[in-house]
Amino acid sequence: VQLQASGGGLVQAGGSLKLSCAASGRAFRSYSAAWFRQAPGKEREFVAAIMWGGGTTYYADSVKGRFTISRDNAKNNLYLQMSDLKPEDTAIYYCAAQRVGGTGRKGDDYHYWGQGTLVTVSS
Repeated sequence: VQLQASGGGLVQAGGSLKLSCAASGRAFRSYSAAWFRQAPGKEREFVAAIMWGGGTTYYADSVKGRFTISRDNAKNNLYLQMSDLKPEDTAIYYCAAQRVGGTGRKGDDYHYWGQGTLVTVSS
């Protein structure tokens, strides 16, 4: 499975942005998937995750109520709708798939990774 993240850009605080992650291979639709982010000088952190069927989602406390993770298995796509963006949301956002263990909130829990897309939120 190959993952390709896109949709990043520059947005003002309070604005919205939607990230997409295109996956190759039919196997993607059977995998749990997630978004992580890494800000400059900081460690990678969990943002949101979604089960293979899309019915179960969970979020980091810092984005709960502002971000929404979703997927379209027919199109092999994963999404992250981000609203009410804050400067502290500035980071490279990565999509990941196939949870291989753990709680799904750590990077080591996932097997496949996209290359990342940069989101910059100006104040």
